[in-house]
Amino acid sequence: MCGILAVFGCVDCSQAKRARIIELSGRLRHRGPDWSGLHSEENCYLAHQRLAIVDPASGDQPLYNEDKTIIVTVNGEIYNHKALREQLKSHKFNTGSDCEVIAHLYEEYGEDFVHMLDGMFSFVLLDTRDKSYIAARDAIGITPLYIGWGLDGSVWFASEMKALSDDCEQFMSFLPGHIYSSKTGGLRRWYNPPWYSESIPSTPYDPLVLRNAFEKAVIKRLMTDVPFGVLLSGGLDSSLVAAVASRHLIDSEAYCQWGSQLHTFCIGLKGSPDLVAAREVADYLGTRHHEFYFTVQEGIDALEDVIYHIETYDVTTIRASTPMFLMSRKIKSLGVKMVLSGEGSDEIFGGYLYFHKAPNKEEFHEETCRKIKALHLFDCLRANKSTSAWGLEARVPFLDKEFINVAMSIDPEWKMIQRETGRIEKWVLRNAFDDAENPYLPKHILYRQKEQFSDGVGYSWIDGLKDHANTQVTDSMLTNANFVYPENTPATKEAYYYRTIFEKFFPKNAARLTVPGGPSVACSTAKAVEWDASWSKNLDPSGRAALGVHAAAYEDAK
Repeated sequence: MCGILAVFGCVDCSQAKRARIIELSGRLRHRGPDWSGLHSEENCYLAHQRLAIVDPASGDQPLYNEDKTIIVTVNGEIYNHKALREQLKSHKFNTGSDCEVIAHLYEEYGEDFVHMLDGMFSFVLLDTRDKSYIAARDAIGITPLYIGWGLDGSVWFASEMKALSDDCEQFMSFLPGHIYSSKTGGLRRWYNPPWYSESIPSTPYDPLVLRNAFEKAVIKRLMTDVPFGVLLSGGLDSSLVAAVASRHLIDSEAYCQWGSQLHTFCIGLKGSPDLVAAREVADYLGTRHHEFYFTVQEGIDALEDVIYHIETYDVTTIRASTPMFLMSRKIKSLGVKMVLSGEGSDEIFGGYLYFHKAPNKEEFHEETCRKIKALHLFDCLRANKSTSAWGLEARVPFLDKEFINVAMSIDPEWKMIQRETGRIEKWVLRNAFDDAENPYLPKHILYRQKEQFSDGVGYSWIDGLKDHANTQVTDSMLTNANFVYPENTPATKEAYYYRTIFEKFFPKNAARLTVPGGPSVACSTAKAVEWDASWSKNLDPSGRAALGVHAAAYEDAK
């Protein structure tokens, strides 16, 4: 992942302003430690901090078209850049960067080209011919982007809030699947898939179609010129990513540079469920497995750094981000710069344990749609910022546009959990890879119960966080929380503790409003809490809060 910062319409265009832009861009250097670039054009600035994954030698940014009238700064990867170059044969490319196609596509098609990009991306583009500019974010919001407005009338864009929060009067998360155009002065949605309307699909389930779509999603993400691996928790999603990557690595371009043995990585408290399961999967697949440990105290000690980097006070995101943050540091120390990860599957297939209580297929499907639309505020934010904190890029095959279209077109009756017939959560995905002749995974791994990452690293991790928060937040502080924090008032001491840390780094009200609120159980939306009356007494984002579902569920609240 890279870091981008762009500012348009500055009143002050002095050397001091340029120095300020460089300083603010420097706050993103953890995202891109390999090179820093800046283009200034009258009252416009486009800055870039590069993490070099594709074409490390010549792909420094900002990038330009042939006559340098179009400038673009990009964070992300464009997996179909070679096919797009074939459509742009009349254009002269200056680098081998996958992102350079954006400048040429704009030159060829104007603003209406974003749907042609297959990848994860946030970019800002300046057209010096008429001083117009656009910004866009990928379909799901895998890469982060914020937009802000200064008192001087300037418009700002940044990969992380910390690069613009001090200089903008107002700012917000840039909506996924949207484009901003200076010509109209507003956002419009470019991503309009059939599932977005939440109408109930009726396509029959075909396991081979689903399997093939996922294999294609993994294969295209093996595009890299640097060492890479897979985050392997031992759960279904990461295990499938590792299994498919391992199976197809020998046919990829990466094989020529890095060999046929896949590297896998896992972290947990000693004896945690994830460590045991991941080791078994790694042995089965024959990967070179790296196992990392952390203690509850080490996690607690990292909390301030974690919250600074991930820019949220959401409880479940912080719980899961901390071990991922610690693991990313270890991975980067091994010289690895890119990893594949399993985010997105639970949202698409209803994998969270609370989906067991979905009353019908209509509500099941509508909840999956809501979860996908909110990914940029939760799991995408965690996966991107926890890894980018150490200059590591995370790619997520389950959030491939085409794969989502295939998976979300399936009649949701097939996704419903039916205990009496043995159909557990994500059965359609498990069944698609249940190949007796050429198995992808051991059967018991393929059908392992869902563990949320913050649970799987060790149940005592969450218990330790709660115990620590109880020593930091008094009963009186929690009682008066609605006066201190009237927006998204914390309901627990753990939430209050995280909020105090967040406010220290991001004190503006605009920052508070970038974090969603509302009741949740086992990562549900507020709407799904209505599915079971008992959940309202046990509002906790841990999977163990799904009373009567998780094998290690909390005791029922009285």
